Amino acid sequence: MSVVRDLRVLLRFRNFRRLLAVRLLSQGADGVYQVALATYVVFSPEKQTSAAAIASAMAVLLLPYSLVGPFSGVLLDRWRRRQVLLYGGLLRAVLASVTAILMIAAVPDWLFYVSALCVTAVNRFVLSGLSAALPRVVDDERLVIANSLSPTAGTLAATAGGGLAFVVRLVVSDSDAAVVLLGAALYLCSGLASLRMSRELLGPDRALVQPGLGAALSGTARDLVAGVRHLAAPARREAAWALFSMTLMRFCYGALLVMLLMLCRYSFSTTADDGLALLGLALGISGAGFFAAAVLTPWAAGWLGSGRWIMVCAAAAAILEPALGLPFATTPMLTAAFVLGLTTQGAKIATDTIVQSSVDDGFRGRIFSVYDVLFNVAFVGAAGVAALMLPPDGRSVPLVVTVAVVYAAVAVAMARFERRQVSHQ
Repeated sequence: MSVVRDLRVLLRFRNFRRLLAVRLLSQGADGVYQVALATYVVFSPEKQTSAAAIASAMAVLLLPYSLVGPFSGVLLDRWRRRQVLLYGGLLRAVLASVTAILMIAAVPDWLFYVSALCVTAVNRFVLSGLSAALPRVVDDERLVIANSLSPTAGTLAATAGGGLAFVVRLVVSDSDAAVVLLGAALYLCSGLASLRMSRELLGPDRALVQPGLGAALSGTARDLVAGVRHLAAPARREAAWALFSMTLMRFCYGALLVMLLMLCRYSFSTTADDGLALLGLALGISGAGFFAAAVLTPWAAGWLGSGRWIMVCAAAAAILEPALGLPFATTPMLTAAFVLGLTTQGAKIATDTIVQSSVDDGFRGRIFSVYDVLFNVAFVGAAGVAALMLPPDGRSVPLVVTVAVVYAAVAVAMARFERRQVSHQ
């Protein structure tokens, strides 16, 4: 099987294995930490969670990062990315430990959210660095398969981390603080694992490195404008379209996730614990969809092209999402979780590949940071829209139909772009 053969070849790259180990530990810790937050904020028996409360929590945790994201992009293009992974892991370990202390101390919610926000901000910084560094550890020929394996393996690690968090929570008397401390330990391990790579390995080129914070930030506005111009150039038009399409698909995924949370909490279960278990099952099935995307995307993108594969993923979601979602029944909804995992991750792998292969190394960090900012804004915007449309039990036909229309619009837009690209060749 070609995918298995390509994976075997890819794993022979020693530095790719080392970068992958950092990603697995980092995103495994993310899964642990996020489950702890979800159980503390959404599934606590004493709390009556609403879609508006979920949207507010997402806004508090994600929107402020949009203000610092562009600055992190400049730093990723000027600081040694290996050092970013090292200090990012150490800093998240400390901040997650603070979160655990705040949980035990039963402090006001706003203070807890500030702590979680800090972890999330550093986390996005590290993820952008991992993506920007990937082309430095594999050759161009295997960049697509690397994009299939690395982010998807990270997502599976996050899913496994979430499962581990459930186990720890059951063993340690339903203690969310104990789960967060486990996440802190994994963050520490991810930072230390980066030491297996040399300081210069992950770039950027030595001529671009500026060690001082003031020097790195002084030209932020100018550098960001240069990055946008770089992305807007005709040679990188496909990358811009792919980012736009992926942002809309992220919006759809966010809206459906809020709906799934409400359905698991109030429609598909009678207790908070049952709802949490069902949500864990749904996320595990979605993780299986991510794995399927990792296997299928290299072949599909190689045959169709990355842009057309994004179109196919969006079209499949537009058709299958309402067919499976409108019954508002457990089994079809779990099937939809698999389909959305497959289509969303398939489109993301293709988008990552397009951006990495068309953006110069000196701009890659800031472009991926803008990529993350778009993700966060789309996700929070989706949560806000879902909060306006969802009833208390989570069953909303208008929301399901709206998401299907957005998916269809993405498919049509990418199809027209690809047709124009062919006609201009």
